[in-house]
Amino acid sequence: MAAELHVELVAADRSVWSGEATLVIARTTSGDIGVMPGHQPLLGVLESGPVTIRTTGGGTVVAAVHGGFISFADDKLSLLAEVAELADEIDVTRAERALERAKAEADGAAERRADVRLRAVAGPH
Repeated sequence: MAAELHVELVAADRSVWSGEATLVIARTTSGDIGVMPGHQPLLGVLESGPVTIRTTGGGTVVAAVHGGFISFADDKLSLLAEVAELADEIDVTRAERALERAKAEADGAAERRADVRLRAVAGPH
């Protein structure tokens, strides 16, 4: 069994993160899933939620992901998201304002997007 897996996090408009990891945690339509080296092949639909990547260097990368697919085979994990942004790219003040505005307008989709962005900034899960 390999000690690491290669991860590609790609949004519709750009490559968000690529590197080696020991664990990736993502939310799918079937629930949260953790993928480690040697995991069985999988294909799933991503739900909006934070994705946590534990890198081989001991660090952690967190991204807010909104929809898409997850695929794993041969120690290669692909996260193909409709929208994704790294936690350190998120403007917290702007996300908080977006959440307040979405609640006031009763816009459930916008509220979920803002909530996921704030949870991603809050750190690993």
